[in-house]
Amino acid sequence: MITPIDKRSRAATFRQRLAVAIEAADSNQSALARAAGVDRSTISQLLRDTGPRLPNAQLVAECASALGVSADWLLGLAESPEQASDLVAAALTITKAPRALVDEAIFAWHREAEGYKIRHVPAGLPDMLKSTEMLRWEYEPSLGRTTDQAVGASEDRLNWMREARSDYEIAMPVHNLNAFARGEGYYREVPKELRAGQLDRLEELHDQLYPRLRLHLFDARKIFSAPVTIFGPLLAVLYLGSNYLAFRDNERVDLITDHFDRLVREAEIGSRDFPAFVADLRRAV
Repeated sequence: MITPIDKRSRAATFRQRLAVAIEAADSNQSALARAAGVDRSTISQLLRDTGPRLPNAQLVAECASALGVSADWLLGLAESPEQASDLVAAALTITKAPRALVDEAIFAWHREAEGYKIRHVPAGLPDMLKSTEMLRWEYEPSLGRTTDQAVGASEDRLNWMREARSDYEIAMPVHNLNAFARGEGYYREVPKELRAGQLDRLEELHDQLYPRLRLHLFDARKIFSAPVTIFGPLLAVLYLGSNYLAFRDNERVDLITDHFDRLVREAEIGSRDFPAFVADLRRAV
């Protein structure tokens, strides 16, 4: 919120910020005058004047554009000097999402958020909880003969993620785990022995890592979620398939965090009941 100030104070703020912007841009009065389409004396007067008068909107906009700052910042109406387009670019990025076990972007975001709580809605089973056999089954069609190397490299990174000082909270639709246990839909070609081993691994890892790792199962008929990962208060990343859509502005990170927290509140199977649920699925395989 901007506190109202009188014209003289605003004019003083403009002169001060204009001088700062010229220095930050490694520019000078003559260069700014040329870029703004005015005489050098006009810029000099703007910087020397001690009265309450401000330049017209056109000149303010030209100076701001030439110096790479926002007109609102020059006038004391904003606290950040970045232009709107730069703020949007910083708040929203689109990153390639290669078909890989743990790609560089995801790993870098995990390292950046070390120590913060990480919330995750996976597209299927969470990669960091998959058995080696499951990883090979799932990624072999796209990785081919490099699968073994990818699994080996992935294990180091996944171990780092598990050992980092971060809590993990994972929410996933209950029908996805049911379909996996039964070998239905996407999982119809997964061998029975592989499914049984994967369920054993889920139960084992939950027992080992709880409460730092908590899993919740929600009913997708009642509430839906796209795949998303929230790295503490730093950023929220939506998985689009071939790209990640990453938000860093507080408003959107808070909004997506609230969405995740609703998934947890409305979960059909909470984290405390997760091991018993998986054990039941395992017995039915």
